[in-house]
Amino acid sequence: MVTVEMLDVTRIEPKLKHPTIFKHFDELDAGESFIIDNDHDPKPLYYQLLGERGNIFTWEYLEQGPRRWQVKIAKRGNHSNGETVGAIAAKDMRKAEVFKAKGIDYSCGGDKTLIEAGEEAGISAEELTAALKEAENKPLSASQDFNKWQLDFLSDYISHTHHRYVKDNVEVIKGLTEKVAQRHGLDHPELNRLAQSVPSFLQNLLAHISKEEKVAFPAIRQAVAKKNGTTGQPPATEPGMIRRSSLLLQKEHAIMSEDLAYIRRLTANYELPEDACNSYTYLYQKLEEMENDLKQCMHVENNILFPKAIALEKEIA
Repeated sequence: MVTVEMLDVTRIEPKLKHPTIFKHFDELDAGESFIIDNDHDPKPLYYQLLGERGNIFTWEYLEQGPRRWQVKIAKRGNHSNGETVGAIAAKDMRKAEVFKAKGIDYSCGGDKTLIEAGEEAGISAEELTAALKEAENKPLSASQDFNKWQLDFLSDYISHTHHRYVKDNVEVIKGLTEKVAQRHGLDHPELNRLAQSVPSFLQNLLAHISKEEKVAFPAIRQAVAKKNGTTGQPPATEPGMIRRSSLLLQKEHAIMSEDLAYIRRLTANYELPEDACNSYTYLYQKLEEMENDLKQCMHVENNILFPKAIALEKEIA
């Protein structure tokens, strides 16, 4: 029986907690793990670990309060059959639809292998593999084969479709959330929590989009131009800018994914009560529409745009 080390974080000096945990993680071999024991939810550590080490670990809650939180952190192994769901979805959008139908997150949760994702969703590997195989019989639209697009064109596409969608719908969704909470909040208190969380989520989303359009995307376009020899200007960005900004944006994607899951829980998967008025109905439709659009956008960025842009940055360095 393999013994997994338990690290009691409450006994570590506050300023040394995260460095100590990072040291333990870095010393792990592929496939090994350890457990952290804490007196509060260590979720901020998850985002820091994701931002500084990337998607090379798994995070599993063993206990979630109210007095103790235990999380098992494992360093991913190199499986011979370990292609991730994000990589599979990036190669074939028909298979992305399969993951979506099965309730498997292929955008921010795209770092999981097929076996890991299936286990979490309660689906056997055989069933999932069969569904993916069947998807190959459906026609694949060339317009959705993002994996073959040039990176500068893909950046423009994201700006003109997904980002434009967000900018056009932020005020609509915010206004609906406030209006429906005022009218139905007494009978449905979850709407009041929705009215508190959605505006801040939308504000953070706009800030995130601004970072992409002002920093990451210009750096990617510049890298493509340099690769193609179409610019005679010296680089306007620092070396490694694409990698650093991509890691930060992926970290924010993980946070947004958690926020979207919270909104879905509040709305009971967007299930309307019997007394829902037209505005109530429209609000849930817009929230679900926004979630679908954001997950599609995060998938394209996390699993196609950013990895390829980082590789290009290394190539032209």
